[in-house]
Amino acid sequence: MLDLFTIFTKGGIVLWCFRSTNQLFAPSVNALIKSVILQERSGVYDHDGLSLQYKLDNEFELVFVVAFQKILQLSYIDKFLSDVHLEFRDRYKNDLRVDNRNYGSDFEFGAEFKRILERAEKWGRQQATMPKQMRSYEDSAKSKKTVASMIERKGEEKPPGGGASKKSVKIAEKKKQADSDGGAVDAPSSPRTNGPELGEDLIMESRKKFAEKMMGKGGSGKGSKLEKQKSPKSPQQQKSGKQMRVWDLGGNTKDLPNLDRSKDRPEDVKSDFTPNDQIIGSMRGGIQDLAVESDSEEDEEDEEDEDDEEYEEQRSKKQQSSRGGMFSMFKGLVGSKNLTREDMQPALDKLRDHLIGKNVASDIAQKLCDSVAGKLEGKVIGTFDTIATTVKNTLTEALVQILSPKRRVDILRDCLEAKRVGRPFVMSFCGVNGVGKSTNLAKICFWLIENNLSVLIAACDTFRAGAVEQLRTHMRHLNALHPAEKHGGRSMVQLYEKGYGKDAAGIAMEAIRYANDSKIDVVLIDTAGRMQDNEPLMRALAKLIKVNEPDLVLFVGEALVGNEAVDQLVKFNQALADYSSSDRPHIIDGIVLTKFDTIDDKVGAAISMTYITGQPIVFVGTGQTYTDLKALNAKAVVHALMK
Repeated sequence: MLDLFTIFTKGGIVLWCFRSTNQLFAPSVNALIKSVILQERSGVYDHDGLSLQYKLDNEFELVFVVAFQKILQLSYIDKFLSDVHLEFRDRYKNDLRVDNRNYGSDFEFGAEFKRILERAEKWGRQQATMPKQMRSYEDSAKSKKTVASMIERKGEEKPPGGGASKKSVKIAEKKKQADSDGGAVDAPSSPRTNGPELGEDLIMESRKKFAEKMMGKGGSGKGSKLEKQKSPKSPQQQKSGKQMRVWDLGGNTKDLPNLDRSKDRPEDVKSDFTPNDQIIGSMRGGIQDLAVESDSEEDEEDEEDEDDEEYEEQRSKKQQSSRGGMFSMFKGLVGSKNLTREDMQPALDKLRDHLIGKNVASDIAQKLCDSVAGKLEGKVIGTFDTIATTVKNTLTEALVQILSPKRRVDILRDCLEAKRVGRPFVMSFCGVNGVGKSTNLAKICFWLIENNLSVLIAACDTFRAGAVEQLRTHMRHLNALHPAEKHGGRSMVQLYEKGYGKDAAGIAMEAIRYANDSKIDVVLIDTAGRMQDNEPLMRALAKLIKVNEPDLVLFVGEALVGNEAVDQLVKFNQALADYSSSDRPHIIDGIVLTKFDTIDDKVGAAISMTYITGQPIVFVGTGQTYTDLKALNAKAVVHALMK
């Protein structure tokens, strides 16, 4: 059932390989190395119908890779990988040591591999036939609750009013039955005679109050007091009602033609916006890197010392019991300690909680810690290196590598190349509601016209009221900053709009055709905000991207979100792939991270978004002016994340 199992070194030397078919597996294994192993990710990786899993041996620097068909659900893969890993390293540990490494010898591992595979398949069949065992009480969440918490919870959920009385009545009835069975004769008599009489008195008193209320009597009785409590207002005030307020400049139906701003009028063409000459020319060339505020190095060193001391206190008892004698002292000075998962677990738990506190999604934080543990397990640490410092440095390197783009994203170069060919460069913006798509589109538009590129904005948000007017206002402001007189009579920013309620894909297609005919350099497509669970709107977005084939699809997301970022990106990518009829659908190419100035040092959303998509963060919005657009600095973000 396995298609491939290969064992190779981290340097790329294949030691042993098993293949059950003649399929070419090199592209899949290379993709696994590039996208998963080098990126220090974990889990199952799918490529061209194959599912691939791997396991690292850091002591001997080996990689174990297994590949099988994606449609198969093999429950024994994890156990099988661990068994093969242990068997291979124990059998050939003398040939794999660093001081006596011999890769020229033949590794005859076929018989052992078949034996381990048969045993794992048998174990998998047994697990499939075994009935699902019920969870024991010790494994449940209830067993972990304290008595105090259970008492408080009961007090909170206690029903108001009659709950206690009903229970007491039932208990009293049970006592009565017990007394009657025991032979007591005079005990039940009193409650049976008093109960109905009390009930009739209450009924008669309620009827009397109701009659007095209906007939308008009882001005000084109890009924009037109750009536005053229920209705403090007089009947005259209730009848009068609230009078409608008349505003000074409220207007009426006759003023509707003057208030309609959906079409430009001659007096509206002239913008009242006064351009700020200081920002003109400030964004020529590439975008400046993001500068994240951080504490001083002394504070950071103090935190590291506290972490080391806290970790050493947790492991002091184990070290005192294991060390002893003269030779153990020399052993502690030499870096011969192989890291295990138990040694790293306290530091990993603390780092995971730290990442979640910095707004990293909980699943992503757990995967990052698992990948760090897999990378360090079996590794020999240095003489003066503590485990907490080693784990933290490894996680920092992994985070920098995740945020570093795997491919170069140079939008100016791509725009100039498209201009040389004679076509417009098309960018599409998508995202959920209220994240700042239109605002950041205007910032990017300002950056482009600063670099002497003409821009056409396609108003494809035909749903939100005021969306077209917002883009029209931005167009006037940008043209005021860069008037046509300074660019040889060429209008640098134009707006293509067809009003509301139209098909967004058709408007985008017409805008691209208009830009091509008018020799406009860049087309920016503004789409309507939509939630990731709204299937009709996600189908419309997939249609827009499929029909118009933009050069760049940018997802606009907030830096404020935590776990929601994972759900948004996964479902947007999935919708673009599922609702497209193409074999190679165009999914998200990059990310625009907005509202970065509102999160202080909680920059975890950048890690979550980049980890999920594998795509770079192209722009970072840091304010509400046209110049508040930065490029992501991976080291600065990781430094703020880990401080």
